[in-house]
Amino acid sequence: MKDTLKPGIEFVHKFMVPENKTVPSLYPESDEFLAMPEVFATGYLVGFLEWACIKAVNPYLDWPNEQTVGTHIDISHIAATPPGFEVTGKVKLVEVDGRRLVFEVEAHDGVDTISSGKHERFIINKDKFEEKLKRKVVV
Repeated sequence: MKDTLKPGIEFVHKFMVPENKTVPSLYPESDEFLAMPEVFATGYLVGFLEWACIKAVNPYLDWPNEQTVGTHIDISHIAATPPGFEVTGKVKLVEVDGRRLVFEVEAHDGVDTISSGKHERFIINKDKFEEKLKRKVVV
């Protein structure tokens, strides 16, 4: 990690919601999900906000040797967004505690604020992480 990785880093990320990021697409093997409205799924919203945080800090890491993994998410999902809407995510790094990073996150769909909250990520060494994962699989 570079010494320029400090609180205050902000990033804006945009994404056009396609039909395959709606609730029925989240778990197509689930009859319950298939019966639900075709709106941006919370699971995909979480991934979108993680993506924005990753993009925010990658320039401050030794990418791809250093990466970040999500360790905690605490967000609202307060408005439905249909396919075809552009979602804008705004993230701000508010805390750096060693390899632990905390972000304030929010998302808007052009009509409503659809999400806000906090997200925590942890900086990893990709090779060490994958080696540890291999040991877990062998067990």
